[in-house]
Amino acid sequence: MITSGTWAGKHFAVLGLARSGAATVRALLAAGARVTAWDADEAKRDQILPARAEGDHRPQAGGGGGSPHGKASAEAPLHQPSAGPPPRTGEDLRIADLSTLDLSTFDALVVSPGVPTNTHPLAAAARAASVPIVGDIELFAQARAALPPHRVVGITGTNGKSTTTALIHHLLDTAGVPARMGGNIGLPILAQAPLPEGGVYVLELSSYQIDLTQTLDCDVAVLLNVTPDHLDRYAGFEDYAASKARLFAMQSPRHRAVIGTGDAASAAIAQGFAHRGETITTIAPGTPLDQSRWPSLQGPHNAQNALAAIVVAEALGLDRAAIEAGLETFNGLPHRMERVATLGGVTWIDDSKATNPESAAPALAAFPRVHWILGGRAKGDDLDACAPHFGNVVRAYTIGEAGPRFAALLRDRVPVDEAETLEHAVRIAAAEARRGEVVLLSPAAASFDQFRDYEHRGTVFRTAVEALA
Repeated sequence: MITSGTWAGKHFAVLGLARSGAATVRALLAAGARVTAWDADEAKRDQILPARAEGDHRPQAGGGGGSPHGKASAEAPLHQPSAGPPPRTGEDLRIADLSTLDLSTFDALVVSPGVPTNTHPLAAAARAASVPIVGDIELFAQARAALPPHRVVGITGTNGKSTTTALIHHLLDTAGVPARMGGNIGLPILAQAPLPEGGVYVLELSSYQIDLTQTLDCDVAVLLNVTPDHLDRYAGFEDYAASKARLFAMQSPRHRAVIGTGDAASAAIAQGFAHRGETITTIAPGTPLDQSRWPSLQGPHNAQNALAAIVVAEALGLDRAAIEAGLETFNGLPHRMERVATLGGVTWIDDSKATNPESAAPALAAFPRVHWILGGRAKGDDLDACAPHFGNVVRAYTIGEAGPRFAALLRDRVPVDEAETLEHAVRIAAAEARRGEVVLLSPAAASFDQFRDYEHRGTVFRTAVEALA
């Protein structure tokens, strides 16, 4: 666990108790802070409550969880979460609806990245009370001074950042360099054990996490691309791009910046930091690269991911032989162009992590004859990014909220079945696909209309495919 002595004696409000929020509570308590925490989900609140003796009763929440109208679920301090270390006195954690409290009494409001700080009333209340709004990445930045000497790599971008994060971590691990992954890749950084001297923390950073961070000075910062996404959280695309650019604004000028320039927004960000001279490296689209020896890094999108990882690895001092060994042995990520099965000569690919058209397009480009399963909760009104590859699509199968819209967009270009559900789409595709063809789940949309998240969607796909066997 990563903690900071600077948190001792302070009082933090924590909103959101999923993976990063729960890890934040435990780290703050271990450092000697007091914590008042809340989540709209009662089950998540219960997970950090202590076990009570028989006959005791947990405080009952009133109202709608995270709603600003809910009633405080506990007035008395509670003990520490049973899964974490004990706080100093056993009286440093309580669960209470933060909307009922005076936020000016807190030293900071720590929110999970999923909390929409542009619209959430608690964020507005914190700003009005001049209370800092931070996330767990900012707490990590504050804790760095007490850690053994180390370096930090931060990776952001609309698409490709999970693969690039995992690849950089793999290159370091293969070369024998102590490394930890954390951030948006699903591993709360505060829950990680501190690295020994010379270690490297590799952080995948979403725009939401960057928004909640003020002092993270990455030794190497990476921007892969910027395309329209998450625009419900920003006033417009320009604000979204500006959020990504803040990763470099937080850097010391002597530290390295790596920026892909395959889109106008990223190229503009690179130009804005051009005054940094040799500390900035740009990656142009179409840079020749022999990917033949890297089985899990195929396709033009992975060429950019690999180039970024190579530049980072070289900046961290890895030699070319170690880098090549890591590229050859990288296994890729679950739900990102992951081969699920080959049945009757038909290959089934799970690319559930493609939650927008820009991230689905490379998967379509990678295969010459594709049965494409797409749909979910759309992030935009078009599939323009995928259009250059419609010639590879034998048939499309639409699912979820976006199904009718996507079917209408595709109908004049490719044959379409409105399957509605993923399981039905798998059954239809199994009947239609022929030997040598690929059935590709690459939804080009978010998952939250029918699934918990993209991982759940990918798991349901795998289960449906395995049922065919």
